[in-house]
Amino acid sequence: MIMRGNIPISFVIAVSLLLTGCSSRALHEAQRVVAEADSLRAEGVAYTDSMALAEAYNTLEKWQYLYPTDYARACYYYGRLLRNNDDPVAAMRVFINATHSHSRDYHILARTYSNMGSICHLASEYQLSCDMYSRSADLFLQNGDTLLYYYGLNNMAFEKMLSDESETCFTILDSLPLSYMTESDIAYYDLTRSEGYLRQGLYDSTIFFAGKALSFLEEKSSAFMLLAQAYSYMGIQDSAVLYAEIALNNSPTLEELNNALFIITNDDQTKDKESIRQVAADRADVQKLLEIRQGKLSQATQLLEQDLTRRPDWRWWLIAALMIFFGIISFVSLRIWRKRKQMLEMRVETMANNHIDDIITSIKQHIDITDLNHTLHWKDYASMKLDADLYMGSIVSKLETYKLNEVEIRFCILTILDMSLKQIADNIHYGYPSGIKTLKKRTAVKLGTTPPNLKEFLFKMMTNSLF
Repeated sequence: MIMRGNIPISFVIAVSLLLTGCSSRALHEAQRVVAEADSLRAEGVAYTDSMALAEAYNTLEKWQYLYPTDYARACYYYGRLLRNNDDPVAAMRVFINATHSHSRDYHILARTYSNMGSICHLASEYQLSCDMYSRSADLFLQNGDTLLYYYGLNNMAFEKMLSDESETCFTILDSLPLSYMTESDIAYYDLTRSEGYLRQGLYDSTIFFAGKALSFLEEKSSAFMLLAQAYSYMGIQDSAVLYAEIALNNSPTLEELNNALFIITNDDQTKDKESIRQVAADRADVQKLLEIRQGKLSQATQLLEQDLTRRPDWRWWLIAALMIFFGIISFVSLRIWRKRKQMLEMRVETMANNHIDDIITSIKQHIDITDLNHTLHWKDYASMKLDADLYMGSIVSKLETYKLNEVEIRFCILTILDMSLKQIADNIHYGYPSGIKTLKKRTAVKLGTTPPNLKEFLFKMMTNSLF
């Protein structure tokens, strides 16, 4: 058995095949998980198996250069799950990995940037979130997702409004073609306008657009909170408390929950002191949660800012430069080696040709060209073979292996001696030169060459014997 050190090589091969098979199975399973998550997203359902997504992400991370699109999708779905599980730092790190992949799936990259923007929004980093939404919108447009592009613009407008750039916000909103948007998308458009008018102190317009949005919104707590805040600023406390309580029953976000409890806490006319204290305690708990989450969100946005401002590691540039340098050196060295080899081959060939010319000149000196029949014992084939092999490096013996007849062998010898077709015809009594042309063609076919290359072929055959 063949051994490698003290380990049988068959064992090494078996382990290698096993590891390759395991890697292949893990890769296929990861791709299956990503494909299943894609199918669920198309149906409006989120993939919720965190363990399967984590394994798929970790597996595809090792194969990311071969399967960049699968890796980007795994990053997106795993990042979404981490974000929903209140781990924005890990989610941002995974989303950033997706943006560094070489994937050309602009749709999934656009959704990734949109999720990064939502994390920045929750961290109150509105300029940064606007940048992420802008990238998302550009990628949606590049991929031909027109409606999602408009949705990205709406998100940008909302962030501009939160950054106290109301004019820019309304300019973007006015550019959206509402006739091409669904009723649900128009509802979010109305919600953005309502928030903008609230910040401008136009409470009637706030109430109008929040009321319009309520008809088609799936998550209504935002609209109810806008109504509650508008009525609160207008001093209509009963309506403010009413809408704040309704918002509490519609799965509000932590921010909305805090604002609703604030409005209810300040309404000491309709609540007894015990209820007020309970609401205040609830609000204190919510504020603690907000502070904890704000810390996590701040860390997440710091990761993003570091990624946006970081420079490529100089070591990678050095490695790339060295690879290019050694590549050029290798290329030049190879060219020089090939050129020297060609020159050497040409010198050898020239020397060989000169030597062949000397040999043929010597043969012609020893052979009476005008009386070949006598000199080479032309009529006695056995004697002619001995003489020709002696002078021409066993040329006849070699030609016989190609099953050439005597006439064809004589033709080959005369060709090497550089005879004209008429001289060849005269020496082998073959009639007119036209017949020799037919003989030349037949001989070339038997030797596996062509008539124009026959002389060179015979010279090489003789050279191989002489050297």
